[in-house]
Amino acid sequence: MNLVDISRKRYSVRAYLAQKVEPSKINYILECARLAPSACNMQPWFFYIIESEEAKGIVRRSYDREWFKTAPLYIVVCGDHSQSWKRNRFDNKDHCDVDVSIASEHLCLAVEDLGLGTCWVCNFDKNMLSEALNLPEHIEPIVLFPIGYVDEENSAVPEKKRKLLSEISKRL
Repeated sequence: MNLVDISRKRYSVRAYLAQKVEPSKINYILECARLAPSACNMQPWFFYIIESEEAKGIVRRSYDREWFKTAPLYIVVCGDHSQSWKRNRFDNKDHCDVDVSIASEHLCLAVEDLGLGTCWVCNFDKNMLSEALNLPEHIEPIVLFPIGYVDEENSAVPEKKRKLLSEISKRL
């Protein structure tokens, strides 16, 4: 399968089987994310792999949705603001979120490549999660990824609604 096929097939999964994700698959996902580009190659990301019941309880409290609780694995992608590149010369923009997003999308596509499912989750209680995971002030949780085998019987594949290429691009 090529990247366009993987991108077309991927969707936000909201139903997972209880089956554990194998360590080799978790390592593949993390390796794909690790290889992502970042501003000045600073790689200001850190991945918390949430597998224990205690840690899963913490993550689930930060985003209390029934479908979210069905995932057997979570990856909390954090940004390290002490290591991110800042565009100091012009406007001091911190590229942490940009870099973490690039790595996160690599992660997301790797999950799809393995035939697993995931969903970007950004609507969570960041402060509660930071405190519960005892994160230092310069480490910010940016996105949660529930990951697992898709429960096909309870997972609705939504229609992909995307703008036309002509609506989002212009050749000059």
